[in-house]
Amino acid sequence: MPSSTSSSESTAAMSKYDRGLPGDSIKPAALLGLVIMIVMLSGWEMYWRSEGSIPSYRNSEGLWAIQRRRVDEIEGEKTVLAGSSRMFFNSQLDVWERVSGERPIQLSLEGTSPVSLMEDLAEDPDMTGTLIVGVAGEMFFTGFEFRGSAFERYANETPSQWLGQQISMLVEPYLAFYQYDYSLFTVIKRQAFPRREGVFFLMDVRRLANYSKDRNARMFSKVETDPEYAEIAKEIWAQFYRPIETMSEDELAAGLENHNKQIDRAVAATRKLQARGVEVIFVRHPFEGIYDKIEPTYFPRASSWDVLIERTGALGVHWQDHEELQGFWLPESSHLAAADADRFTEALYEIIRRELADRNVGEQQ
Repeated sequence: MPSSTSSSESTAAMSKYDRGLPGDSIKPAALLGLVIMIVMLSGWEMYWRSEGSIPSYRNSEGLWAIQRRRVDEIEGEKTVLAGSSRMFFNSQLDVWERVSGERPIQLSLEGTSPVSLMEDLAEDPDMTGTLIVGVAGEMFFTGFEFRGSAFERYANETPSQWLGQQISMLVEPYLAFYQYDYSLFTVIKRQAFPRREGVFFLMDVRRLANYSKDRNARMFSKVETDPEYAEIAKEIWAQFYRPIETMSEDELAAGLENHNKQIDRAVAATRKLQARGVEVIFVRHPFEGIYDKIEPTYFPRASSWDVLIERTGALGVHWQDHEELQGFWLPESSHLAAADADRFTEALYEIIRRELADRNVGEQQ
């Protein structure tokens, strides 16, 4: 048992090194930290603005969920756009609204097959309008879902997720750096550091568009004005291509089985929608470059698009069948430049309007 003398000596020794903080030191430190943060954020903002970035809403899962809920909130009679990035970027809501008098609900998701969304809408009695589905072979006929978690966000969004989305949307229109492509760790990841031999490095897709509050997507100007930036995008698309001669018979057989499965899913969903009076329309958007190899090789029209249209009985608009849908500029081979997307949207709407009218006349005769 320690003596009282040793205890007092220990206490005295501890008090000798006890240095309390001055009472007024926290405020200056906090102020200095705030100033440093503002300076650094301002510098980051100025840098990305100098790189051509402008403020834009973030194409988040929460933003998609907001638009998906519009179908449930007495807007299900409207035109709904579904598809992957071509349907997303090439369909301009402002133009569609100008020529039709109606602003569609944009539910396309880049890098994601629309078949799951078709199935979801087929089970939703609130969906009673028109569904226009973009068909990109490498997404639609494979069932690939890069943004598939958006469906989970819509179905099970928590109150904290909802609040976070609302708060984020307050600042998104004012900050050019507030994009996924410009986060610090994303920037670090794409630096040209030496790669270990034998390790495959997959480049992430760069920023390609700006987004409005209701998810209208318009090509990022840098893709159009900076040829080097557009080439980076082309390189990213090319990394997903694998020559068919390098695939085994088992791989090809599995791919064909999955291809047919996706068509079966789309047909079943389409029939459910049609039975409820929903007009389903499929659209094939322009492509070039590496996709001139990918599309005809893996998704020949005769065994993919033609089968889909024949089995669903739905209206199909293929860009190769209409002169009005050709001759547009695709800076990175897959998506239309902003001004061309305006003209494409107007031409597409007119073709759909005309062909629906012709079909109705034919049915009445």
